[in-house]
Amino acid sequence: MSRVDVSPAAAAFLVELTAKHGPLMFHQSGGCCDGSSPMCYPVGFFRVGAVDVHLGDLYVEGVDPIEVFMSRSQFEYWKYTHLTIDVVAGRGAGFSVESPEGKRFLIRSRMLDDAELTEFGLA
Repeated sequence: MSRVDVSPAAAAFLVELTAKHGPLMFHQSGGCCDGSSPMCYPVGFFRVGAVDVHLGDLYVEGVDPIEVFMSRSQFEYWKYTHLTIDVVAGRGAGFSVESPEGKRFLIRSRMLDDAELTEFGLA
């Protein structure tokens, strides 16, 4: 059971991006300039620290697992939600690797169900 998932369209796009940039990771942006966009970086480009929570990994056929992080303070607001990373047409944010591709990642969220709440110790 995972807190994060990836849409089929985003999974296919991540295969393309991995071929161009190597292994990738996500950090869910906390707002400000990039809104609340999931930012996709080559592994090692963005430094995660003690203030970040590892939400889980995305498993996409043909690429290494893709770690997904969020700041601990933002996680307090999102801890009761399941997040799915999707991709749509549009301009990507900041330094996220999809920026020049004419697409952008976004989060689709839903509330955790009873089984997930129990699994994550939130029931």
